Amino acid sequence: MNKTEVVDTLPEISIVSTMYRSRPFLEQFLTECLQALSDIKCDHFEILLVNDGSPDDSLTYAMERRSHIPQLVVVDLSRNFGHHHAIQAGLRHARGNLIFLIDCDLEVTPLVLAEFHRKLRESGCDMVFGYQEARKGGRFEQISGGLFWKGFNFLSDIKIPENMVTERIMTRRFVEALLQMGDHNLFLGGMMTWTGFHQIGLPVVKKQRDGRSTYTLMRRIALMVNAVSSFSAQPLIWLFNTGITITLLSFSFAFYLVFRKLVFDDALMGFTSVMTVMTLSLGILTTAMGIVGIYLGKVFNQVQNRPTYIVKDIHR
Repeated sequence: MNKTEVVDTLPEISIVSTMYRSRPFLEQFLTECLQALSDIKCDHFEILLVNDGSPDDSLTYAMERRSHIPQLVVVDLSRNFGHHHAIQAGLRHARGNLIFLIDCDLEVTPLVLAEFHRKLRESGCDMVFGYQEARKGGRFEQISGGLFWKGFNFLSDIKIPENMVTERIMTRRFVEALLQMGDHNLFLGGMMTWTGFHQIGLPVVKKQRDGRSTYTLMRRIALMVNAVSSFSAQPLIWLFNTGITITLLSFSFAFYLVFRKLVFDDALMGFTSVMTVMTLSLGILTTAMGIVGIYLGKVFNQVQNRPTYIVKDIHR
């Protein structure tokens, strides 16, 4: 078989998604994926599901559906590595000329594929990403989500379109360029923006999912810390500037106290003032050590050069 024939056998589109506590959604998700592919008249495709150590029977169900959907590919990871790492595994094993990335929780229906595909073809761009014009959910989810994107763009050296969602369609060359990045501390939203190429946004509407989201408050905070520390040294620069400012203020205050003592014979600061200054200094010092520790931890993780995920089995 020559090279041209090998290329011709590649799927036109790969739909990539991850599974973690996904069993309640999979039946409808796969049905809508097949409908979406039919809508764009795509006969040569693959649907690739990455099992991210799901504790329910998502893997069992996906394996059963392979007998009905021969184009269904299941990548089974050795344990739970996290959403972004599982997405990276899916992108690396997808073979399509176009890759449509989507969460399988049905907050965004796979039927939007037609709109993404049309936008990509009309614009000639390398990625069409989805974003929310108005965030879904309750007041807390809206506020916390908005603060995440504003906080990231305020602290980061790169600027990401706000309210981006997982759903996006990408060309093969864009995905290959993205996978060249050797980051072990993954924040795919930032990595995709950093990769460049011609990118266009498409507004989508997200529904409230059935059941509780796996993204808890603590996981959102952890994602924010990881995102900022992976793409910006601004916190370290601000920490340095804060230290310089506090040092100058401390010298100025010390000079003021000595001046008051010598000129007016005033008493020096009392116990309460001393303890306040010491507590403030200790808090700043502890925060500074924590920020430096986060960056050192990322350096340690990077130089270890461990794989970001481990594949146990691939079922094609």
